Amino acid sequence: MQRRCWLTIVLGAVLIGHSSITRTIFADDEVKVTRIWTVPDKLTLSDIRDARSLLVLGETQEGKIVDFSHVATRTPQGSSIRVDQDGYVVPVMPGPSQVVVTAGGQSVTVPVDVKELPKKEVDFIRDVEPIMAKVGCNQGTCHGAQQGRKGFKLSLRGYDPLYDFRALVDDVSGRRFNRAKPSDSLMLLKPTQGVPHEGGFLFDEDSRAYKIIEQWIAEGCKFSEATRPSRLELLPASPVLERTSQTQQMQVIAYFSDGTSRDVTRDAVFEVSNFEVATVSPGGEIKAVRRGETPVLVRYEGAYASNTAIVLGKREGFEWKDSPEFNFIDKHVNAKLKRLKILPAELCSDADFLRRVSLDLTGLPATGDQTKAFLNDARDSQTKRAAKIEELLESPDYVDHWTLKWSDLLLSNRKFIKEQGVWAFRNWIRRAVAINQPYDQFVYELMTASGSTLENPSANYYRIAREPREVMENMTQVFVGTRFVCAQCHDHPFEKWTQTQYYQLSAFFGGVGRKGGNRNEEEVIYDMRAPATVTHAGTGQAVSAAFPFQLASVDLSSEIPRVKLASWLTSRENPYFAKSIVNRYWSYLNGRGIIDPVDDIRLSNPPTNPELLDALTSDFIAHNFDLKHVLRTIANSHTYQRTFATQKWNEDDDVNYSHATPRRLAAEQLFDAIMTATGAPTNLPGVPGGFHASQLPDSSASVSFLDMFGRAPRESPCECERSSEVSLAQTLTLINGPTISEAIVHPQGLIAKLVAAKAEPVQVVNEIYLSVFNRPATEAEREQGVKYLATNGTAEGAQDLMWALINSPAFLFNR
Repeated sequence: MQRRCWLTIVLGAVLIGHSSITRTIFADDEVKVTRIWTVPDKLTLSDIRDARSLLVLGETQEGKIVDFSHVATRTPQGSSIRVDQDGYVVPVMPGPSQVVVTAGGQSVTVPVDVKELPKKEVDFIRDVEPIMAKVGCNQGTCHGAQQGRKGFKLSLRGYDPLYDFRALVDDVSGRRFNRAKPSDSLMLLKPTQGVPHEGGFLFDEDSRAYKIIEQWIAEGCKFSEATRPSRLELLPASPVLERTSQTQQMQVIAYFSDGTSRDVTRDAVFEVSNFEVATVSPGGEIKAVRRGETPVLVRYEGAYASNTAIVLGKREGFEWKDSPEFNFIDKHVNAKLKRLKILPAELCSDADFLRRVSLDLTGLPATGDQTKAFLNDARDSQTKRAAKIEELLESPDYVDHWTLKWSDLLLSNRKFIKEQGVWAFRNWIRRAVAINQPYDQFVYELMTASGSTLENPSANYYRIAREPREVMENMTQVFVGTRFVCAQCHDHPFEKWTQTQYYQLSAFFGGVGRKGGNRNEEEVIYDMRAPATVTHAGTGQAVSAAFPFQLASVDLSSEIPRVKLASWLTSRENPYFAKSIVNRYWSYLNGRGIIDPVDDIRLSNPPTNPELLDALTSDFIAHNFDLKHVLRTIANSHTYQRTFATQKWNEDDDVNYSHATPRRLAAEQLFDAIMTATGAPTNLPGVPGGFHASQLPDSSASVSFLDMFGRAPRESPCECERSSEVSLAQTLTLINGPTISEAIVHPQGLIAKLVAAKAEPVQVVNEIYLSVFNRPATEAEREQGVKYLATNGTAEGAQDLMWALINSPAFLFNR
């Protein structure tokens, strides 16, 4: 890495909290501070290296919270403590003391209690390894690379401290250290540029990093058995920055299993996901760039945490107006919107709701007759909407639509499981949807399936992916919402999943055997007595099956590894299982997941509304993994039923559900919607006449229209397989393609029936609007349509009108 990059890292870490630095909190305001306080409000120090930082926050006359951490002065009172140049409170000797903090014309006194300070040697794991991580020695671009650098290799991001210790101390006969004269050690000469170093200058002889490493060498370069942190706490939680260029210092506290804690802000590694919203310095100072939200990711010695920074921007004139709350979803969504100063949209019209919910729950729009019946229902809007939701959830079309969804996710494809297998597997999925089988039972049955793939169709799952690693990757992506494949080659930089865990989890499927059956296209899935070996790519050693994290009350009595895995996976205590599916279902109805992409749940991709996701997850588990209940709850919320039309106070929001998000119809939805709107019968290859596109067993049926509009090929469980992109080819197909034109002029279609019945032009226009848009034509639309029909003839004019409406965004998008 270039020298200037390392200088940025080190100087940023050194200057954080320096009391001599001054800056303007708000460039265009004079800040009048009414009070200040510190986080924490008192300190207890019990370790000679237990230095602590103090966040200094203030409140202005307008009630705004301002960070004074970088401009506050910290004055120690008494001899038991001192304040370092970077603002940290350092213990000197046992006894009570105080720190007087002054900022913005206000002062506050922080009590400090220094406990006994037993003499302690420098700890390799807690003191030395964090420094190597901070300055980048063990990064993938340096000595943490797979082959190391210049003959010296460390474990990536320090995930294996023992390996690192041996590499440092034992490699090349220990020549990296001079215990008699530590300053002559290569470990200090290289980062200070005492000798040439490709990594450049990292720290100088007066730095804290230098002194810690020098002392460790002088004490004999000892290894330690100290535990790594069990969790990190980030303060302040979810900071809100009012204006661009405003800053907020973060504080990172590491907690250890022995009950101790340590302020590790100086040694933690920081990163933001969206640098267009905010940046973060190496020392943990967040700086607002523009309005929005971004996760701030923090890593320290194998522990990870994230914090969401919110930048409000200018919101003068905003006034919150209470929005109806139909259920707990609205409570959590509105709380977030109020905090972000975003006004939620109004309720959509009954006609818009009918089209939206019909497409979302059944994959089909309402027919003209269904639209008229719903709009003419005299009951109040909320009552009849709830009734319509129940009607759709109990319809055969609901079963077909969600069978298609799950067939996509489980990769039901005759390429893998042959003709008989694809129909058997599809019908097994369809039955589970039809009886509303509890989700945990559905997945458990799938994971433990064995026997004939024709007699027990769920066993086809083990024909789709045949290698243990592939089965595990598909399982975790669908049922855990995590792309474990990223850990195949190395540990993830901002996740807790390791390469070893990747192979340990794969090993659960090493015992799955496959053999030919007695019938054509039949295969038998069974559990082998001697499981196949799963070999760790990094070590070349065989790996035993092990869970990536333990759960307390899981039945592990079975001797079959994948049965144990199924119990672990579907446990109510599994923090990913229920969460991932409610997040996925939320995305199906709202256009994006609370965590998005839905199959990429990770620390560096946190939920936009964690309280909402937790509430949905808890409710799902409390209702015994009832998937219909999830859909019912979402569809009945005011959040789901909001209009897509925006206003000044929500037009820039696309992640907080202040308004509906228009979504292009999926390939099968669009095809079926065209047939429903035109009234033309379907005739798809390989299935009986009248089958909807959503009823096709897989993508092998040759329908160019479906492929053009992004039908899932079912090669991967990723949601990204199904394309929603808009292309020129699609536009030309809509304008000139045979699918729409032939459906419109079909002799059994809506227009042919209206012409044969000699319907009045005004009726023709209104019926077309009801069938295509699921709403009556407005007065202006009726006048314009009747005039056009009078000029061009009823049949030709009606065909042109329907063609124009089908090619409009109101039809092509679910909004």
